[in-house]
Amino acid sequence: MRITSIGEILMDMTQAHIDEKGVVHFAANPGGAPANVAVGLSRLGASNVAFVGCVGADPFGSELIETLRKDNVDTRYVSITDEASTTLAVVTVDKNAERNFSFCRKPGADSFFNRDLVIQAVSNTDMLHFGSFSLSVENGRARLEEALELAKKKGVIVSYDPNYRPTIWPDRQTAISTIRNFLHYSTILKISDDEIGIVSDKTELRDVANDLVERFGIRIVLITLGSKGAFWFYDGRSGLVPAGCAKVIDTNGAGDTFLAGFLSRIASNGGLRDLDEAKMNGFVAFANKAAGLTASRHGAIPAMPYLREMDWIDGR
Repeated sequence: MRITSIGEILMDMTQAHIDEKGVVHFAANPGGAPANVAVGLSRLGASNVAFVGCVGADPFGSELIETLRKDNVDTRYVSITDEASTTLAVVTVDKNAERNFSFCRKPGADSFFNRDLVIQAVSNTDMLHFGSFSLSVENGRARLEEALELAKKKGVIVSYDPNYRPTIWPDRQTAISTIRNFLHYSTILKISDDEIGIVSDKTELRDVANDLVERFGIRIVLITLGSKGAFWFYDGRSGLVPAGCAKVIDTNGAGDTFLAGFLSRIASNGGLRDLDEAKMNGFVAFANKAAGLTASRHGAIPAMPYLREMDWIDGR
């Protein structure tokens, strides 16, 4: 299957350490949730992956494009703008390895999509993944809506990870309204347990999934639960798959790796055909293991595992 990820690609300025003078040092790591998913897909066995986005005409932008190419992600749909600098995310990590984000984006290059490239990319794919970061600005929202309308007409499988980041929105209610307005495009929706309130007014996992399926026509709902694993819902059935036993060092990119792992299995399955409970449990277990490997080391894209690291035999 041809898989395309659309949205932000940026440089994560991630807290590395604090020196003896109390100065915080940062490491520049390539990131951006849709870009992470694209790389994760390629590393985990998907053979035809493309990315659609925009970077600035600066050294960070050049490095980000090269990062995608090194992992065999098709970059023909990545544009370069001189109207804005490559977007930066400043990522600090607390004592529990949880991340806090702020963004250098007023505006950032990530929102300067090339319309022609967007249309070309969606016209030549079988699966499209997107997130909500680009929905927070007018140009990104318009381009994504156009892309998703085309995907809907073509019968493309659409994956959506809202990946809520409060600092990019004017307020929580605006974020909720905008994110929910795009749920009806989704075939597959992935959220974390702390994002449930963003997409649904329900609270229990199965109630949330039923609500999303009934109101928006979503086929597969995935809810990651951190150390408790992940919940899935498909065709009236559901399951809770335990997490792996990796030691958590940095959760940056773990959710993106989870989704990449799951989508890579959907692609290898040829789509949603013949999905049963055993396959769903196996696909989610694969995704959990991949996410655990990412969380066990530093960075987003640099931490993402390759298929050869998974040691995956018969779903174990």
